[in-house]
Parts: sequence; structure tokens; C-alpha cells
Amino acid sequence: MSYNAFLQCLSMSNNNTLLKPDETTLVNQISNYVYQAIALIQEQQPELLLEKYRNIDWRSSRNESAFTAKLIEFLNSNHTDHALLSELPRFLKAILTPESFNSPILIHLLDTVRQLSSHNPESNKLSIYQHSNILEQANPINHSQSVQNLGVAILLLDAENLQIDIETEKFLTTICACSLQVKIAFANWRSMGKIDIQLHERGYELIHVPPGRDNADGKMIAFGSSIHERYPKAKEILVCSTDHVMTNLCNHLQQNGLTVYRVSKQGESLTVVNSNIGKVINFIPNLPSLEHFIQQLKKSIKAEQKSTNSYWIQLSKISQIYKTKYTFSISEVVSQHLPNKRARDIFINYPHEFVIHQIDENSELYIALFDICESQEFHSINTIRQNSNSLSLVPDIKSKTDLEEALKQIIIDLTIQSPGSYVDLGILGSKFSQQYGKPITEQIKSLQLNGNFVKFLQSSQTFEIKQTEKRWEVAIR
Repeated sequence: MSYNAFLQCLSMSNNNTLLKPDETTLVNQISNYVYQAIALIQEQQPELLLEKYRNIDWRSSRNESAFTAKLIEFLNSNHTDHALLSELPRFLKAILTPESFNSPILIHLLDTVRQLSSHNPESNKLSIYQHSNILEQANPINHSQSVQNLGVAILLLDAENLQIDIETEKFLTTICACSLQVKIAFANWRSMGKIDIQLHERGYELIHVPPGRDNADGKMIAFGSSIHERYPKAKEILVCSTDHVMTNLCNHLQQNGLTVYRVSKQGESLTVVNSNIGKVINFIPNLPSLEHFIQQLKKSIKAEQKSTNSYWIQLSKISQIYKTKYTFSISEVVSQHLPNKRARDIFINYPHEFVIHQIDENSELYIALFDICESQEFHSINTIRQNSNSLSLVPDIKSKTDLEEALKQIIIDLTIQSPGSYVDLGILGSKFSQQYGKPITEQIKSLQLNGNFVKFLQSSQTFEIKQTEKRWEVAIR
């Protein structure tokens, strides 16, 4: 799709489908437009995609179906106007670089989403074609100016009550749908040491109040109450204070049509509450970056594999090890970097780093490292298989001996880093099904062998099988 075609598509949505669509139609439209925008970015500005997403075939119908289904599920749980406008940019930031939000493609996408969610085609915002004309005439470095048409976010900070470092401030910018352009801090700066210098260097406007309890609170409330008059383009307000007295201010701002985020801190944990929809987000400073987190997990898994001489490690065990070593839980790190995701999703979402297995929905998740290059034996086996084309031509199993040999080879592959160790019976059955295209029980039945999978292994001289508290395990005899 060309850029002009993309604009035409968005324009048609403004002219034809903007008349009060129901929630399902709205979410489906937005999901499709988001996917088209990302596919167009890959074609024209692939550097705006995070590196791990640049080589994905965004024109694949299979990828399109999977992506839009995931986004529809995400948006369905956040279908209110305010949630769509605040949560969608956070979703996009997991795929795109920060610079992408200055691109014409994304500016037009977010403008269209804003108009769709407001059900108001006659809004006073610039139309898609007006945006296009401006951007065609403007220098690329001025694209950020167009973002202002989407409104601005403002941060109000009671500096006597709450401290915000650079890392926390960066996190708060991800909460807002609009660009955070105004930051104002209130305090008696004579008693705050060098904090005023630090905040000034970070672009804060500093408002001084005389000594006295609650003076900073009162000034902040008075200033914030007239924020819509001082800043007509304000759409979102971050009210940063742990004092409950700010509740009235938040209610007043919300009544004036602003999206209000109440920011407070308890210990090391920062809590952000979207007052409009009641959504709560927790943030813990100094958590590792996503890339560093992946490396920490790999290091923990590798150490446990070496310690236990086992290729597959239970997720619960990995979680316990990580919490003990790094003090943070896997869930805390995942929820911060991947909102609305569970601890297990970090392993599912990174198939180039981890291999997962689960026997059924109610059983434990097992994790292994996708790190075959470090094993020369594994590499040798794969080389032999590729040379013989056995990866694409799986031999037929016509006898009990053939089945034993097939299972034996799978066990060898699974235990290449710890030869002789036991393999979970469910994992073995799952790998057999993946490789041979049929369940192991069906294969046993087709060979007219008596008994189930466990009895077959027990009757064989090739395998050693044992039962633990929760499962059966098998090894080569």
C-alpha cells in the first residue's frame, strides 16, 4: 500500500464510517488501521520499527490475522474513549521506536483513532488531507509540531511530597497518549537543596511558595484548577502527589473533560491511576530494561540446567530463582514492560530466545533455551539431518522397532545438553506429535500394540521409565 492509498483509506473512514460505530466495529476498524500503518512503516521507514520486528513479513495474511486478533482482544478490554487514546500508544511503543510518533503515518493514524473514538467527524482538528499538505511542505524535523494537534499532556508535581527521577519521568510519558510538553513543580525551593537545579535542567517550570505546611499543595490546587484556561490544548494531566487533598483537584479536572492520571508513591513502587476509567498501573524504578531482563532469564535458566543436568526447567522454578537473585519478580518486570501480560508471556513472545512446552492448559509450563549453537553435538546432529534431508522427509513408522527408534532419537535430541537424563513423558509425546503429525496414542493403536503409552515404554528394552510425584519420566536404557 502506498502512502497516498493509506491516507485515502483513513479518509474514507472519516467520511463514511465515523457515524457512531458500535464497539465491535470501532475496535475492528482501529485494529485494521494500526496493522496497515505498521506494514506501511516497514515498507517506507523500517528503521522506525524495533529491530526484532523489522524482518517480520507484515504483508502476510497469517501475521495480519494474528496481530489484529491480538490487538482486538487488547482494545476490547479498554474500549472507552479515554482508554483507547491512552492505551493504544503504549501498545505501539512495544513495536515502534519513539521517533515513529513524529512520522506522518503515525500522526495520521492517531488522529483518525481520536476522531473514531469521539464519534465526531466535525471536530475542529485538522482533517487527514490538511495534515498531509502540512507535512508534505514541512521539513521532517518539524513533524513533532504536528503532534501538538493531538493535544498536550501536562505534569503537575508537588516536589515537597513526591520525587520523580528521570527514569520515572520517562515511564510517565508512556502513560500519556499526548506529548508531555509542560512540567510544573511546586515547592519552597529554599529548603529543597539542589533539587530545583535538577528539575530546571530537565525542563520544569518552578513555582516557589513560602514556608508552611500545605502551601505547595494549595498553590498546586489553585494553579491546576485553571489549567484548561492557561493551556487550552491540554488533554491529559498528571497530578503527582501522595496527598489525598488532591482528590478534589482531580475531580475538577475530570469534570472539565481532561484525562487525569493520579500519580503517588509508596516505598519504591509508583502507582498511576487513570481516574477516568479506574485503571491502575504500578511502576518500580530501577527494573532492568527488557533486553537486560531477557539476558538475566537466560543466565538463570542456563545455571539451573547445568545444576540439575536437565534441559527443561519449570517456570515456577525459574520464577523462584529470579526472585531470589534479583529481588524483583518476573511478573513485576513483565507487567512494566509488557502491560496486561503474564510472566509466562515473556517466554512465549520471544521464540528466538526460549523454547516452551506445556502438556495441557492446566499443567506446568516448561522452559528451555533456544541456544542450540552452543552445543556442538546438537549442531552435528542437525547437520547430518540436513544433509540427508530428514528434516523434511520424516520416515514412516511401520513396526514397534521403528517406533522405539523414533522415540529414542527424540529423547537424544531433548537431552543433548545432558545425555542420559530423563524426559517428561508429556514432552516426549508432544514432540512426537509435532514431528510425525499424529498423537503417540494413535500411532500405538495403528501398530496394533497392546496398552497405552506408559505400558508400551515399560514393555520395551530400549527405555527406562519411572514415576515421580506428579508425572512419568523416561530415559534411554
